[in-house]
Amino acid sequence: MIDYVFSLVELEYFLLVMTRIVGFVSVAPFFGMKNTPKRIKIGLAFFISLLLYHISLPHGAVSYQTIWGYAILVMKEAITGLLIGFGAQICTTVVLFSGMIIDMNIGLSMVNMLDPTTQQNTSISGMFLQYMITLMLLVGGMYQFLLSALADTFELIPIGGAIFHGDSLLASMMLFMSEYIIMGFRICLPVFAVVMILNAVLGILAKVAPQMNMFAIGIQLKILVGLMTLFLTYAMLPGAADFIFREMKVVVTRFVEGML
Repeated sequence: MIDYVFSLVELEYFLLVMTRIVGFVSVAPFFGMKNTPKRIKIGLAFFISLLLYHISLPHGAVSYQTIWGYAILVMKEAITGLLIGFGAQICTTVVLFSGMIIDMNIGLSMVNMLDPTTQQNTSISGMFLQYMITLMLLVGGMYQFLLSALADTFELIPIGGAIFHGDSLLASMMLFMSEYIIMGFRICLPVFAVVMILNAVLGILAKVAPQMNMFAIGIQLKILVGLMTLFLTYAMLPGAADFIFREMKVVVTRFVEGML
């Protein structure tokens, strides 16, 4: 028979720890996929919280006066976990932006599919890139970095000690948005450049041989050349995944610094 005794103070501390973990798990990449059952997410958050709770022994008393004070602490911990997970999640959405640009250039922009991981309509190229880069990020240890970063936040940002600096968080978000466009175009640049050259060639041929229907020919050539370029540049995806992983580390660090 297991006899585990704990005080009310320790229970309050554990619930605050779990609140931060649940907020992180609900939005973080891979952990927060929409097609993952909620019971699995809650169970994962519980066991991670239990592990971090025992690692961080001994604990200090949670300082609050009324029930509303404890509710404010719960909200602060939930927002802290959400911001950490959100900082990692927005980096993985770059591939969807790249896929949208690719499909616009090769003529597949109207072909959308339902992505079960986000429950949103996504372009074919975007879904392909998202699954492949997510797989490479997992192989590269993304989940280890996220869990390690989450554990370190309990030392940098103690329970109830989060201070949200709006200017710093907004500046971090604006800086990421400027890098978002650069990362997206770097991923889709091979297809974008090849299709642009193809458009120039088709424009010249339309002037040289106006009797040919370059519009009908161009639609088929763009799809063929675009898919062929994707196939030939498949070996560049590990580099794109590594680039996104480095940016993820930077963004998560900036978000954590904005709550110190």
